[in-house]
Amino acid sequence: MKKPIVNEQLLECFESGYAAFSRVILRKKYYHQLANPMKNGTTGHKEWQRGWNTAYFDNLEKLNGLGTRS
Repeated sequence: MKKPIVNEQLLECFESGYAAFSRVILRKKYYHQLANPMKNGTTGHKEWQRGWNTAYFDNLEKLNGLGTRS
């Protein structure tokens, strides 16, 4: 059985973006969601954003029920 080819660094970027969806930081008196820490336009940036988007839609489906993405 072949092992799937996975780039560990990109997987880490994806997981970091997924986890960042549920994290907030306090700045002055207001809470803000974490911004994408990767350099803009890189593959790591896109993977981080893809992870964040996946977490967003998972949360949306959890709140509103299955099939709300379409």
